[in-house]
Amino acid sequence: MDCPSCAAKVRAAAVSAGIETAEISTTTQILSLPVAVDDARLPEAERAITAAGYRLDRLSAATDEAQPHHLTPAYRRALWIVIVLNLGYGGIEMVGGYLTGSQALKADALDFFGDGLITLLGLVAIGWSLVWRARSALMQGLFLGVMGLGVMAATGYRLFIGREIDAGVMGLLAFIALGVNLGAAWVLMPHREGDANAKAVWHFSRNDALGNAAVVVAAGLVALSGSRWPDLIAAFAIAGLFLQSAWVIQRDARHELRRIAAAR
Repeated sequence: MDCPSCAAKVRAAAVSAGIETAEISTTTQILSLPVAVDDARLPEAERAITAAGYRLDRLSAATDEAQPHHLTPAYRRALWIVIVLNLGYGGIEMVGGYLTGSQALKADALDFFGDGLITLLGLVAIGWSLVWRARSALMQGLFLGVMGLGVMAATGYRLFIGREIDAGVMGLLAFIALGVNLGAAWVLMPHREGDANAKAVWHFSRNDALGNAAVVVAAGLVALSGSRWPDLIAAFAIAGLFLQSAWVIQRDARHELRRIAAAR
């Protein structure tokens, strides 16, 4: 999972199998099903989740560690490529936002940082204990939230202190961002089994591409109108969605830490 909507789809699949008390965390990437091992609903839930385009690994009750059978060497390499693409271009787009005066580029850069860090956490922390995964996600959520608030504050500042925007470079960077997202999807596609999984990968990339398209449209409107308002509106919208995701990461991490503490 790489976003709150993914978590909602997984939980909905479990609920459709009759397990209404299912709990899921985007921070630890863990779905908790409070049913007996021999409960007939368990295989139904697993089938429903798999049909929705997600793959499951069971946890070891003794160690709380996942057994990631699908993380083959080739898949790990693909994930590292995606991490480098997201974090690398996020940095490029953030610098581009400062150079062009575009707040929308800065906000879109946050999406790249968020995707890259979530994938990095999921890959590096796969063998960590639940408490350390939750703590890591908590720090990640704080970091992303501070960045999001910074972009929001800078965008608000630009409402009063105008600056000419280089719409041409802004649009070019947004087009490249679209290519980066499609490239990440292409790298992951061979490692997704079945039509549902391939469709899920495309949906992730499509959602990211919508943010890129919003920046492209904003750049075009800035060029046509000579106004900076399209850029500011796009920035507020993208940063707002990003802050909502950062809040969900924080909420889930705190919930996991409370649940772990209560179980001790």
